[in-house]
Amino acid sequence: MIERLVRDLLKEIGEDPDREGLVKTPERVERMFAFLTSGYGKQVDDVLNKAVFQDNYDEIVVVKDIDFFSLCEHHLLPFFGKCHVGYLPDGKIVGLSKLVRLVEMYSRRLQVQERLTSQIANALLEALRPRGVAVVMEAQHLCMMMRGVEKQNSKAVTSSMHGIFRERIESRNEFMQLIRSHAT
Repeated sequence: MIERLVRDLLKEIGEDPDREGLVKTPERVERMFAFLTSGYGKQVDDVLNKAVFQDNYDEIVVVKDIDFFSLCEHHLLPFFGKCHVGYLPDGKIVGLSKLVRLVEMYSRRLQVQERLTSQIANALLEALRPRGVAVVMEAQHLCMMMRGVEKQNSKAVTSSMHGIFRERIESRNEFMQLIRSHAT
């Protein structure tokens, strides 16, 4: 179905879908969209995959600089950047790679950055019931770089703070300091 739509789109913009360079483009675009929207076929429980464990660890857990790529739901153009995820456990921890997979699952849907940030935070809140969750995303949006305002150096930054990270400025500041640090 997508393959046929892409052929029609190529014709509409004045291209010949049967010319050598475009013959396989509809098939490639269909596979690309299947990959870039594969997050719709996954649920939080599938992603966490029983990797939530009882533990008494009581300090902030942070995975920072998680690369992500998503598609803007308004223009179907990519936006991409870094995601920083932190939480303060309350008896449960999760495998660190699962935080990365959670970001990946939600980013592989048509999105706006604001919702993406909230979805990641809310999923962690529900799954772990921690004392707090903090998510910060920094992204460049091709819809702002290639069209519209055409600003190549702009970044959008969004955050979603819950629990102790919303209530206590000291905890929020500690999280922000951790994601800014460059420890080796």
